[in-house]
Amino acid sequence: MSDSFLDNLPSTERRKLKKMMSPEAYERLREKVKGPEDLAKELKRGEQLAELSFELQTDEKLRERLKGQADKDFREYGVERVVDAQSISPESKKALEQGKFLLAVSSHPLTHDDQLVAVPEGNVHEKIPLKMSFSDRYVAQFLQSASPTVKLQDLSKRTDRKR
Repeated sequence: MSDSFLDNLPSTERRKLKKMMSPEAYERLREKVKGPEDLAKELKRGEQLAELSFELQTDEKLRERLKGQADKDFREYGVERVVDAQSISPESKKALEQGKFLLAVSSHPLTHDDQLVAVPEGNVHEKIPLKMSFSDRYVAQFLQSASPTVKLQDLSKRTDRKR
């Protein structure tokens, strides 16, 4: 197990906490603390999603490519298997099936983690989160396509190496 803040407490305080909590609750509390590796992964994912969000807002071609991929997945797998929502209004489902939606980066209503969401066009003002597997796949496709900003960063790294 990784070191947690509980490991750094004096033993008397740890004993008090263990007495107050059930063993399961004490273990869950220990597992909530994130280590440096988890924080690094979280920061990297946040940077990637921020870059994707910026590109979705500014690059029409990228927006259309990702929307086309999501539309294809909606038709191939069905809306219910792609989105991460318990219930979808009939209007929203119809808009998603017809390809009348936009993709955006927003927080999941339950987990509050940033990910891709589908925003149906029209009078519907709801954000429907995509399942994490689909969201991660679209982010990976974006990173492979190497946005102009990423290309500029790569160019600066290459010129630094030549010097």
